[in-house]
Amino acid sequence: MLPASDADAHGPGQTQSLYRKYRPTNFESDELVGQSHVSDTLRNAIARGRVAHAYLFCGPRGTGKTSTARLLAKAVNCLDPDPQRRPCNECEACRAINEGRATDIIEIDAASNRGIDEMRELRDAVRYAPSQLRHKFYIIDEAHQITRDAFNAFLKTLEEPPANTTFVLATTDPDKLPETIASRCQRFDFRRIPREPMAEHIRAIAEKEGLDIDDDAVDIVVRRSTGSLRDALSLVDLLATAAASTESGRIDADLTRKMLGISTDGWELDLARALADRDVKAGLQVVANAADAGQDMRSFARHIGEVLRLLLLLRAGANPVEATDNLRELAERFELADLLRINERFSELDFKVRTAGFAQLPIELAVVGALVEQPAII
Repeated sequence: MLPASDADAHGPGQTQSLYRKYRPTNFESDELVGQSHVSDTLRNAIARGRVAHAYLFCGPRGTGKTSTARLLAKAVNCLDPDPQRRPCNECEACRAINEGRATDIIEIDAASNRGIDEMRELRDAVRYAPSQLRHKFYIIDEAHQITRDAFNAFLKTLEEPPANTTFVLATTDPDKLPETIASRCQRFDFRRIPREPMAEHIRAIAEKEGLDIDDDAVDIVVRRSTGSLRDALSLVDLLATAAASTESGRIDADLTRKMLGISTDGWELDLARALADRDVKAGLQVVANAADAGQDMRSFARHIGEVLRLLLLLRAGANPVEATDNLRELAERFELADLLRINERFSELDFKVRTAGFAQLPIELAVVGALVEQPAII
């Protein structure tokens, strides 16, 4: 795990964020975490010289889509004679890419370059041969933002680019891409990163950075990040800054809960206990406490949904790996039918909170509705 180069610009007095500093430099599982199904396939393609002309990398945010696109570009251009060692991070091509000097690796943010004029410019630029490397890569992030007319202008270029050009489209919402575009790409689905590999990665980076972080704090960070390594490392950055002003300098569970605005066990568990007790007043008080502590209501709603889903699975007899002993004990206090009804109440909260004029109101309505509504008589 090598720190990124100084090419990732940061001004005087600024430090690089951890997720930028520790971008993966090769396809090994300790660098590109939790995506072995992607990395193994791409390495085989590189070793056999069967790199496609277009790829579609899709999956949740912070799971390594853009980083993998950069690794692929580096491996294809690597000068090491042994394909199994690519990218070597030692040859001139690898160094140029690592240091941000490679003009033939073009990254495009589709959110701000989504129109037909930008696609026509791209179509014209593709005609030119690589100027520095042997293979040109276009990495288009948030590709679902491109307009339909722009995709139509780009379609022929994507289907038949020059032999020395590859496109990588990265998106969190592949269903918004036209089928004519998606069908011309090799698709790779990136998964949310499992908890244990993410925890190990956080501990390894903390050791390199000289951060003192305890296991409970790591567990809270991992649960809060919901499978996004970028989110997890951003949280560690925040906690490291906060810990620097404490006497111990340690990132512990208490500091983590304080900075993230959660109670000892988490607002979500407190709310689940209120639902188990059928205590409307206690449930509303949990929501009020979370709001008063500055908890983002949309994030709060997502984590409530995660806890309720796990309780439903546990009560139904499943054994999800994310379940803790506290959740297993709590699940026994519910009837399965009640958990089904409660989950249905809370399942649409993300959208309702996002669009509500008063963010905590949809959560309060869900709490009251779940507890005053009587279960159906079968």
